[in-house]
Amino acid sequence: MKKISLLGATGSIGTQTLDVIREHPDEFKLTAMTVGRNIEEARKMIVEFSPQMISVQRKEDAELLKNEMPSSVKVLYGEEGLVEVACHQDADILVNAVLGSVGLHPTLQAIEAGKMIAIANKETLVTAGHLVMEAARKKNTTLLPVDSEHSAIFQALQGEQEKNIEKLIITASGGSFRDRTREELVGVTVTEALKHPNWSMGAKITIDSASMMNKGLEVIEAHWLFDIPYDQIEVVQHRESIIHSMIQFHDSSVMAQLGTPDMRVPIQYALTYPDRLIRPGKRLDLVEMGKLHFEEMDLNRFRCLAFAYEAGRIGGSMTTVLNAANEAAVSMFLENKISFLDIEACIEKAMSTHQVIHRPDLETIHEIDQQTRQLVLSWL
Repeated sequence: MKKISLLGATGSIGTQTLDVIREHPDEFKLTAMTVGRNIEEARKMIVEFSPQMISVQRKEDAELLKNEMPSSVKVLYGEEGLVEVACHQDADILVNAVLGSVGLHPTLQAIEAGKMIAIANKETLVTAGHLVMEAARKKNTTLLPVDSEHSAIFQALQGEQEKNIEKLIITASGGSFRDRTREELVGVTVTEALKHPNWSMGAKITIDSASMMNKGLEVIEAHWLFDIPYDQIEVVQHRESIIHSMIQFHDSSVMAQLGTPDMRVPIQYALTYPDRLIRPGKRLDLVEMGKLHFEEMDLNRFRCLAFAYEAGRIGGSMTTVLNAANEAAVSMFLENKISFLDIEACIEKAMSTHQVIHRPDLETIHEIDQQTRQLVLSWL
């Protein structure tokens, strides 16, 4: 039985990870988990899965849960709790499903502890990819991608040699506003932005999908995971979300991974790698699907994707600024404090004012992250 630590249990990826554990009780055991502020949901998860350790965001919630839990359950809070869950001594694999750069420090600590990591927290690699990959190489730690696009590339690479890759082709649904012009984005609401046509995801990721920043972050993540130059990573709009990504090899062959748009599939693959388990649910029927469509990405229309390529090519601390500015701006949009197009404006302004630091250390990354968020908030 594989024992699992889970960061972000109440989020979209977290709850779907629990679905996989629930469907295979003889294969997986939840050993430790973190939640944010959703204490009611956490209580239900504790009753169902009986983890040895749980960490919450706030101290007062931790004190409340301590009074309710048996002494066998260790209750923690804050960043220290995130790290302890990530490095739990009994866990075989860490699933990092938290949102944002908060996932960076526990990931680095889990690598140091020699844990296998299933990574769904793309901001960790965007913010400090050079540190994460260097640490993983030193500790010979495996990073298993959970994002459907990176899982697709990882699966297509099985039995192949990375030296034969000509380019990666990452597919994008186009998000909630894929059929709108830039002029038609003026005044769009949060409710409209959260209506993703294909995937069931959390609010922040869904907004990132609408702006195409999510795909930009995935480009940067792919660069680090597969050690591929940005000029060899292409994004193609594919509205059905059936082909999750492709690899073109230098002999002109193209390998693709296909499937229904269900995040539990790549989650389960990361947990079972290199094996596979039976997965319930609908199977892909290409005859029923009938047609698949592909379109070139317009970087003038989807400016956040262009910003991500620019930040990635510049490198250093610029990707930290890109991510921090986006997180701050998306948060303000979700609170109806700025418009949808203001997200782009905040990112562009933050990048244009930043003096790049090449190969920043962890402390510098944290400082730049916080400074960027404060700067964006000050513009409001």
